[in-house]
Amino acid sequence: MVETIVSEGELRKEYQEKKNEAGELRMQLRALYTEKDGHFSQLRCIREQISRCVKNIRTVKEERDQLTGEVQKLKEERQKLNCSVQEKALQKKEVEEKKKELFQENTVYDPPQAIKTMIFHLEKKIETEVIPFSQEQQIRKKIKELKVKYKQIEKIGEVWKEANTASANFAEQRRKAQESHEEIQEKARSSQEKHHQLAPLFQEVTKLREEEKPLHKKALDCKQKIEETKKNLDEIQKRISELMVLLNEESERNFKQRVREKTAEVQEKIKKGKKLRTEDILAFQALRE
Repeated sequence: MVETIVSEGELRKEYQEKKNEAGELRMQLRALYTEKDGHFSQLRCIREQISRCVKNIRTVKEERDQLTGEVQKLKEERQKLNCSVQEKALQKKEVEEKKKELFQENTVYDPPQAIKTMIFHLEKKIETEVIPFSQEQQIRKKIKELKVKYKQIEKIGEVWKEANTASANFAEQRRKAQESHEEIQEKARSSQEKHHQLAPLFQEVTKLREEEKPLHKKALDCKQKIEETKKNLDEIQKRISELMVLLNEESERNFKQRVREKTAEVQEKIKKGKKLRTEDILAFQALRE
């Protein structure tokens, strides 16, 4: 009898302890889940920032590379323009020298139209007037000289025009070369600015990666602790179930034992002719029901 009561008491004590342990483990699980969710929330935030930085890096690099490619193409075009400028400069120099030589040969420069008018009047005079032969010969000589001079002046005009064209071509090519140079400088500056924008972005990614590492470890540690705690809780729940079965069996065993004891006690009193008390009869009936 004493052993049975002690055994049941120990079982109930263990049952209560296990229930308390299970409650504590559930609280720990809730705390661990909350902590894990917090770590993963921070990780998502950091990874979104990293993703934005990486996207910005990709965009800036593409813009920088595009500008660098444009600079390279412009440099090739500028090289062609520089060659053209040198060529036009040489042409201009040659024409200027030709013009200088013609002006040295013709110190007096009469307007071409004036010379042409003089030739017209002299030729008309020969055709319409009666003049001595010697005078006619002088006029014809004069006409010949004027025609030579007209051709020289006309040649000077052509050279002058050629010189103006060469000068204009040279100025135009030099202007284009200068514009190309300025455009190259501008795009090169833009490309360099894009390159400088990359450094802080890379630093930001590195910083975020460093912040990510401990959070990732904490999140994994939480997951591991959750698994271990769930395993412990499952074991305790299994033991609680076992204890519930044992306590039910023990209660039934104790009840039967009490019935047997009370029955024997009542039978003993009847056998000895002792008077049964009301509480004996009621207790016996209650146990038998």
